[in-house]
Amino acid sequence: MARQDFVFTSESVSEGHPDKVCDLISDSVLDAYLAADPQARVALETLVTTQKVVLAGEVRGPDHVLASLEEVARERIRQIGYEQSGFHWRDADVEVLVHGQSADIAQGVDAADDKAEGAGDQGIMFGYACRETDGLMPAPIYYSHRILADLAAARHDGRAAGLGPDSKSQVTVRYQNGAPVGAESIVLSTQHDEAMSSADVEALVRPYITDALPDGWISNETEFHINPTGRFVIGGPEGDTGLTGRKIIVDTYGGAAPHGGGAFSGKDPTKVDRSAAYASRYLAKNVVAAGLADKCTIQLSYAIGVAKPLSLYVDTQGTGQVDEAMLEKVLADIMDLTPQGIREHLSLNRPIYARTAAYGHFGRDPEADGGFSWEKTDLVGSLQRAVS
Repeated sequence: MARQDFVFTSESVSEGHPDKVCDLISDSVLDAYLAADPQARVALETLVTTQKVVLAGEVRGPDHVLASLEEVARERIRQIGYEQSGFHWRDADVEVLVHGQSADIAQGVDAADDKAEGAGDQGIMFGYACRETDGLMPAPIYYSHRILADLAAARHDGRAAGLGPDSKSQVTVRYQNGAPVGAESIVLSTQHDEAMSSADVEALVRPYITDALPDGWISNETEFHINPTGRFVIGGPEGDTGLTGRKIIVDTYGGAAPHGGGAFSGKDPTKVDRSAAYASRYLAKNVVAAGLADKCTIQLSYAIGVAKPLSLYVDTQGTGQVDEAMLEKVLADIMDLTPQGIREHLSLNRPIYARTAAYGHFGRDPEADGGFSWEKTDLVGSLQRAVS
């Protein structure tokens, strides 16, 4: 039997964290290519360090986009808010080392007269949903993201003047009878102006933390650790090197569910590391939203160049209202899980990815232009009818 009383911790990092700067640049490059050509292929990595940005990877798309990549990177750094001596959007050195997609990979992935479009790589992908929050996400990661997203909005509009772009949060949630009931501890480290004391920072951020959490979650027993080192003036790539794809647990479920190991940012949706992870979340969320389980984990697996998934696995962790083998069959029938089928069902060949780079790929609201389409619950009726 699963434990019912325990504590669990997840962390988030802001858009100004060095790794997230890289994710945002990589996804902004992807958006630039998809805006120019919805069939473009992109596998783009970014590295940042003191006054240096390096873009490297493989692309297939219009030449004029390649010529704009330095400008894309600078604009994103400017929007984040980096104008410090060790990392400034205007005068950091930006190096673009991008070349054409491998012909061998293209041969395996591209559709042909006698062959369906294949997966862009082998691998396993997981999706998860649960009833702990309105977004059907685990509570620790959901509220870790919310704290930083609210602080970032306040920084951008001037309500949190004095804070810098780089920050991290960590929320430890107390569970009773299997349900989240309160915050055991909260860690927040945020970059700040040199003139601000630790007390100034804490006084500024505490209200945002309180507002981000459910009523009653903070008690006299909740431990707070605000900038526990005492000073966080040097931040971002000036203080720490960043790379695309190093925050895969932050991007997904905060450790509350399995992860297949593949990063998302900078990859076009023919790469099943990304698109099949979105599809598995979409299916898991619809299973839970349909009342068929309180928790649902879904695994998909693929081989490079092969269209059909090798496996589909469903685990409702003892909370299911229908047999898991039946769910596997129903889900396979209800959605085409080939790479092309996923892209078409979720309309993924659009410039909708830069917005995913910080504060989580999951648990967000679907948007009118197709952003976060994998968060829709439009399969609920079909699922309920299929299992009735």
